[in-house]
Amino acid sequence: MRRGLAETIVRLAAILLPVRLRDWGRAMAGELAAIERPGAALAFALGCLAVALRQTLSFHLLHPRRLAASCAIGATGLGLAYMIAAGAPLSYLAINAAALAIGLLAVGVLTEAKRLWRIAGGAVGVGLACVILLTSLFGIAADGATRWISAGGILLQPGLVLVPAVALGFARARDSASLLAILIAALALALQPDRAMAGALAAGMAALALARPGRGVLVLLGAALAAFAATLARADASPAMPFVDRIFTSSFAVHPLAGVAVLAGAALMLVPAIAGYMRDPDHRPIYAMFGAVWLAVILAAALGNYPTPLVGYGGSAILGYLISLLGLPPRPFIRTIGRDAAAMRSEPEEQQPGLRAGLTAAG
Repeated sequence: MRRGLAETIVRLAAILLPVRLRDWGRAMAGELAAIERPGAALAFALGCLAVALRQTLSFHLLHPRRLAASCAIGATGLGLAYMIAAGAPLSYLAINAAALAIGLLAVGVLTEAKRLWRIAGGAVGVGLACVILLTSLFGIAADGATRWISAGGILLQPGLVLVPAVALGFARARDSASLLAILIAALALALQPDRAMAGALAAGMAALALARPGRGVLVLLGAALAAFAATLARADASPAMPFVDRIFTSSFAVHPLAGVAVLAGAALMLVPAIAGYMRDPDHRPIYAMFGAVWLAVILAAALGNYPTPLVGYGGSAILGYLISLLGLPPRPFIRTIGRDAAAMRSEPEEQQPGLRAGLTAAG
């Protein structure tokens, strides 16, 4: 088990490395193969992962979306390592890996589409919120909740996929259409009921109200809190599912390193919000909302029987995290670290892997 975990971690480290350092990844794999003792191999693999994370974070730290994509790859990879150690079915691993690849591809396509056509963000937000509402009315029900739809036989949770993107759409635009989208999403979450995502929406609106108060924000905060209260008033009898719920504690029963991998993956999800809040004062409300929404999702998974994002089994959270990074500012943190940003702009395109390199590695 330790040998397989070490090999998985080294593969993840090779994927995380910037393109110009990919030779290091091949050298790591060769060195690992020469280490006979499983314990020493695992320690070496963890050291490789630490180096890869440090290199990729220093490379991508100037660009919020690239940083978020790298963190998504790292967190999902750590989750795969945990599931391998815990003996999860291979189909679970395949679904999470496929969700990561599809999410990266969707981000790349949507980024290019926004460059070619003007897309009305508010109208898109209303459409996404309506999908959540339709799910609450006509979706798949289980244990008194109606939160899911079937896509090719795989259950998806539209609220987990779309609520973060809808919330960030309002944080960026704050127009009437985006406001309507939040109201529809709040109603849908109350109807489902989905206590975790209603709490995440309320947390995001509270963070936005603190960072950039306004009458519209306060109205939406009240609506989100009302939706959250409605979910609290109804019992949530959903049982804990293996490899999905309660893994922040159960992973340590598998192996202490598996538990550390799960906690590290969850922490990685919050890195873009922290880095952006510290380095980009002009867009602090957006980063505050991004961090608050995903922190609430993580806390819900720690406190109740709700999907553990990225590090647990389930493609919905992976897709939701990647789609939500489109709500982050598209430009590097130039204002606060202009010299580093200028250096990044001067690098040849082939040395800036970004999302395209992530897609290639995931493929």
